[in-house]
Amino acid sequence: MDSDQLLEIGRIGKPHGLRGELIVSLTTNVDARIKKGAEVYLKSEKKYIITSSKQYKKNFLVSLKGIESRTEADSLAGELLFAEPLEDPNIKWAHDLIGSSVIDNEGNPRGLIVEIHANPASDLLVLEDETLIPVVFIKDVKDNKVFIDAPQGIFQDSQSCE
Repeated sequence: MDSDQLLEIGRIGKPHGLRGELIVSLTTNVDARIKKGAEVYLKSEKKYIITSSKQYKKNFLVSLKGIESRTEADSLAGELLFAEPLEDPNIKWAHDLIGSSVIDNEGNPRGLIVEIHANPASDLLVLEDETLIPVVFIKDVKDNKVFIDAPQGIFQDSQSCE
């Protein structure tokens, strides 16, 4: 698996108990990413199969095939977890928006999306000129273009809001 095709889904915390269980904090909102039988990868692209997973406070207790002791689990503490992208034609995933062109209310191109920042109120599209656009302003996505309905003043060259 090519690491460029993998998406970050969480981070391994400290071991839990003596049998190799790990505390995992998810960075995705799709809990199924760590269900029993799911494949996950480390940054090194080493693949693991999840043998058990259950909710634990705000995180998950996860067992990985081949990790059977606290010592083995401790060696993974702090590692990022990755997985292959999910395929669903009815959902536009955040990673699919990277590299798309943003088109404003008047049909003007405003730049390319270079990353997406997580934000409690609304995730933010980050354009190449560092303009931040809340994802709630997206009205349509097609043909590698993201059409937004943004208020006046969001772009540097537009008039400020009054």
